[in-house]
Amino acid sequence: MGFCMSVRDVLSPFTAWKNLFLDPVTIRDPLNDRPGAARYRGFHQNDVGRCIGCGTCETICQNGAIDMVPAEGIETKQGDSGLRPRIDYGRCCWCALCVDVCMTGSLTMSNAYKWVESDPDLFRFTPGVDRKYWDDAERGYRRPEDHRLTPRERAHMGEMAPEARIGSFDEIVHGYSIEQARLEADRCVACGLCVATCPAHMAIPDYIAAVRDGDYERGLRLLYDTNPFSQICGRICTHRCETTCAARHEGDPIAIRWLKRHICDQIPHEKYLEIVGKPAPATGKRVAIVGAGPAGLTAAFDLAKQGHSVTVFEALDKPGGMTRWGIPEYRLPYDIIDREVAVIRSLGVDIRCNQRIGRDISLKSLRNGHDAVLITLGLQLGRSTRIPGSDHADVRKSVDLLRQARACEDFGTPRQAVVIGGGNVAMDIARTLARLQKLAYGEVRVTVTALEDFAHFLADPEEVKEAGEEGILILDARGPQQVVVEDGKVVGLRTWRVKAIFDEQGRFAPSYDETDEQFHPGEMVVESIGQMTDTALLGDALSEQLAWNRGRLQVDLGGRTSESWLWAAGDMVRGPDVVSAVADGHRVAASIHAALNPMKERQ
Repeated sequence: MGFCMSVRDVLSPFTAWKNLFLDPVTIRDPLNDRPGAARYRGFHQNDVGRCIGCGTCETICQNGAIDMVPAEGIETKQGDSGLRPRIDYGRCCWCALCVDVCMTGSLTMSNAYKWVESDPDLFRFTPGVDRKYWDDAERGYRRPEDHRLTPRERAHMGEMAPEARIGSFDEIVHGYSIEQARLEADRCVACGLCVATCPAHMAIPDYIAAVRDGDYERGLRLLYDTNPFSQICGRICTHRCETTCAARHEGDPIAIRWLKRHICDQIPHEKYLEIVGKPAPATGKRVAIVGAGPAGLTAAFDLAKQGHSVTVFEALDKPGGMTRWGIPEYRLPYDIIDREVAVIRSLGVDIRCNQRIGRDISLKSLRNGHDAVLITLGLQLGRSTRIPGSDHADVRKSVDLLRQARACEDFGTPRQAVVIGGGNVAMDIARTLARLQKLAYGEVRVTVTALEDFAHFLADPEEVKEAGEEGILILDARGPQQVVVEDGKVVGLRTWRVKAIFDEQGRFAPSYDETDEQFHPGEMVVESIGQMTDTALLGDALSEQLAWNRGRLQVDLGGRTSESWLWAAGDMVRGPDVVSAVADGHRVAASIHAALNPMKERQ
């Protein structure tokens, strides 16, 4: 066989000489000088200052390579569990799902991949806490900006348009459909930070999972395990849980309040009684509760389920406390309160209305006829600014007007009104007056003046937004100086610009710019600067015996006063907030139950 070689074949070895003077493509020291690619998924990094310890990374890891552990120097606080992720590289497969799901973006991966140790236990470490040479590496895998495992925005909640709602007291918010609720529930990563923030410690991730699964009976059971006012809280809760939701770090927080309402709306009311269950066998113990608000009725709910005989005494003609008499119907319809009360009554709780302590029945008789007495008074009295002119008959308190409006009493709707205050109650009365004006006169002429600037407003942002949409003029940083009276009639309010609300020691001491004065016309001025409890029912003798703390009854952790037979809870102890009152009701019920069954509790 012949052999033939071309010229190209002869010269081809020499063509390599052209590369002689080029930089080498090999690495001289591959053991020590071989960096990973710019987006290589190497060892983990964690910015522990940004991390909130939500545990989402632990939940998503299919290999069980992440454990949330306490970290020295990192404290548990609201919105931060105090835990940080520990990585086990014996299990990690470098899939980076933990990085992709991290809500705060604190967890990343460096492009470092070399780590030599003789002790295998060292390959379990807490990034950002156990210092490593790659902690400050700029290269490595980061979640792309547009890459998220859950939607950033919450499912839209439908509501009445401003022009439709201003002439009506119908409920504004429509509630989620099943499809909307499941979309919103799918956004929850079940981190559980919300549970710690909720005063009642409701099982939030679990009932959201019930929405996702479509198991509404399980969801309702979970709600009523911790909150017998779930229908109400699903509408008007201050939803502090949402302020610590992990999802807020990359978009909208989960609509926890609306999902609670959604569960309640899906179950027929007759089914509630079956789901809530029946009370335990009777213990023979009797408890009297003064006040049929959220704290009192929650305590009644718990004590009745434990088998105690409970009687609730309410001064007004219907139960519900400030939820009925202090919150407008466009936020909380009457029938929702009635349904909530019906569940509590179904457990055998005896609610007696039009029973004012000190007039119709004495505290002494309650003490003599019961094994324990609990008082849960609301904040029925409004506070006064005490500025010149504030003693005029047309200077009213917001709590009084809201109660009258709920009772459909005619208190003389003003054509023009000025509200002093920037909290939710101020928004409630301003929006109530606006509706009454629209119905009576066809126009809205309400002005709200608040000490705080908008950045520090006390009212919920949604309340302020909706009030503005309804034609209410809201002025921030205005301090009331005088109710102006001419010819015996209120004609408006004079205010100065607020320079500071607190002094250098943090005490309430507003200072003003007197050159910036405004006059706000109105034939009625409404003070909405806070509320207090009417404790006259206690009587002078008992008031002297009880211990007080800055005008509030002093109680122990279980709500027991300095008198062993008397407990106190709710707004009069904790301040105005429905879910906090519910939590207080649970706490005091547990204390009373333990006092009534001391031997059983020790077993």
